[in-house]
Amino acid sequence: MAQTLSKEIVLIGGGHAHAIALRQFALNPIPGVRLTLITDTLHTPYSGMLPGHIAGFYSFDQTHIDLHHLCQFAGAQLYRDQAIGLDLKRNQVSLAHRPPVRFDLLSIDIGSTPNQLQVPGADKYAIPAKPVSQFLNRWRETIEAFARHPTKTLKLAIVGAGAGGVELALTMQQGLFVCRQATGGMRNIDASFVMYTASFPEIHLFHQGQEIMPSHNRVVRKRLTQLMGKRDIQLHLGERVSQVSEQGIQCESGFSLECDRIFWVTQASAPPWLKAAGLATDKDGFILVKDSLESISHPQVFAAGDIATMVNYTRPKAGVFAVRQGKPLYENLKQAALGKAPKPYRPQEQILGLIGTGDGKAIASWGKWGLGPNPLLWHWKDWIDRRFMAQFEDLGRSPTAPPFTPLPIPPERISSAIQRIITEKPKLESLINITHPGANLALSSVSPGILIESMDLLTDRLRDPYVFGISATHHCLNPILARGATPHSLLGWIELPNSLPPQQEETLYQLISGVLKALMVSQTQLVGCRASLGPSLSLGFASQGYAYPEQLLHPQKLQPGQVLILTKPLGVGALLAAQEQYKGRARWLEGAIATMTQSNYPASLTFVETGATACTAVGNLGLLAHLGTMVDFGSVSLSLNLDCLPVLEGASESLHQMELSPFYEQNQGSDRYLQNSSSFSSHPLYPLLFDPQWSGGLVAGVPQPQADECLKLLQDLGYTQSAIIGEVHLPSGDLPPIQLSVNEE
Repeated sequence: MAQTLSKEIVLIGGGHAHAIALRQFALNPIPGVRLTLITDTLHTPYSGMLPGHIAGFYSFDQTHIDLHHLCQFAGAQLYRDQAIGLDLKRNQVSLAHRPPVRFDLLSIDIGSTPNQLQVPGADKYAIPAKPVSQFLNRWRETIEAFARHPTKTLKLAIVGAGAGGVELALTMQQGLFVCRQATGGMRNIDASFVMYTASFPEIHLFHQGQEIMPSHNRVVRKRLTQLMGKRDIQLHLGERVSQVSEQGIQCESGFSLECDRIFWVTQASAPPWLKAAGLATDKDGFILVKDSLESISHPQVFAAGDIATMVNYTRPKAGVFAVRQGKPLYENLKQAALGKAPKPYRPQEQILGLIGTGDGKAIASWGKWGLGPNPLLWHWKDWIDRRFMAQFEDLGRSPTAPPFTPLPIPPERISSAIQRIITEKPKLESLINITHPGANLALSSVSPGILIESMDLLTDRLRDPYVFGISATHHCLNPILARGATPHSLLGWIELPNSLPPQQEETLYQLISGVLKALMVSQTQLVGCRASLGPSLSLGFASQGYAYPEQLLHPQKLQPGQVLILTKPLGVGALLAAQEQYKGRARWLEGAIATMTQSNYPASLTFVETGATACTAVGNLGLLAHLGTMVDFGSVSLSLNLDCLPVLEGASESLHQMELSPFYEQNQGSDRYLQNSSSFSSHPLYPLLFDPQWSGGLVAGVPQPQADECLKLLQDLGYTQSAIIGEVHLPSGDLPPIQLSVNEE
């Protein structure tokens, strides 16, 4: 029998220490422990390579750790959300958009953000260097605007001349140079750096101290000051910024500067909810921890990286210390999970700082010594950084779970989870109509008309029971919605991974919360639910709905002259499969999750309202097979435009990189519906005709005069990638009924 779980370890934040700890959990798993990572971003930046990314030396993927791949490798659950509070009496994490998460042990590694609150206007008009994901979005906007307007003057200000601010100034200048070089406008390049045209942007660096980088030695400070003078980066030392406005910066001395963008890289700060939860913190709100990285006030809480302050060691907030804390954090979480005493960790006293200068060189800083700038130092730094990131690539695959015989779960456990949900959100009680715990039979009265029933079951591929509950519910309701019917009720079947009762109830709580979140859209009731233990998390429903005969949509009632409208983009199956094979990208998967958690109920109502006569749901069989059900009786033929198919980001790339899933190979048999498959089989979107969709879109035949109105209504409802993908014609005689086409050039 599979190992039963006994401890819930929850990690908040995908920082350097947590990334390393997750890798250690994967390589050295602890029997009886379940891991959950809560993060508001699926890609965690590596601070050592981030300046190089800004300068244009590295791509996004080279500088970011894919947390979904890492959690998959570690067998960890991954909850995409933002932590906003802690209940340390009940050991729960409060999240912004989903139910709270229970833990036995908690670790926090959420980094820090520049402190802007003390300067009026800074929080509104300045761009903080952290969170990095938001900073990179604003930097990308800056680059794009600079490229679009090559003759327009650009003036940037950076507030804070510590190591981060100085390196940012140098690498931003290089990034803008690369952009300008690509768009023209360069005068000439000399051996030392670049001579710019008059329209090249100004960079101003503000610092309240009299010298830059006060934590580094005199040699390094002097060389970087000289370098910035040579590079025309204007230093404003001894200037304390007192106000920030849309126009620019005002200093206490009276000096002011009009500028286009202001980047904030000052002293770090911590979110207030840590102290509000009762954790012991320092004066800046950072969690005080022992040598073991354990909170001095709450032994069930650990912290690492910038968010932690070690009481016995004063160290700067630098990424290198977070990296070194990764293995000790794993060891002490393991010790705590096993009921053993944690082990002390002593951070190094001095660190080697390799500061990139943005021009293929670096400066080394060690204690009182400094060297560079020198290209050999940059190559050394590049080698160190690439070696660090290599440990998060080619992770391999998780072991296959052994066979397991399902075991029933007591109905009372389901009732307990449901009662907890209702207590926290009473408005959900109206969606639950279960007469007896564990009921698999329900009696309901329905409106006059036709009763429609459907059933389906899915296995979790998302590593998040709450999100899985939402998407699986939408998937199982789709066949009813495709008939233009109103969903009425669901009977559920749940299979949970083998675990002890507390973990079973926590998974049920998260899963059923997701189910009820999905049911709120159509106000459908959950009227029965049973559960058992098995090898993986699965969820299935017997679904019921009703409709009046005159409004019922039939797949075979397409009419010549109609157009085909698809509500959601294709590619879910490809992205899920690629992610499981470590060949996808977490940001691509985010797009798939967004469409999977979107209900088709408003789309179904829209199709009925705009005169649709036929509809089908795109599911496991793929688009082409489901279109085949609409033409099986030979009453019409279809033309399908491959160039008009809405596609999720990364889907096409995923299909060409991964091993094809059995679903895809099975679905290829539907090419019998095509007249001209050989002419289009090399089209990049052709494989997506066979891609299995989980919680996919609806395809409906809408009269041509109502098509534009229907499409606009759908897009206004949030189906932003809905599209007209083809037309309905008279039968094609003896030829297969579906003809492919592309846009004419």
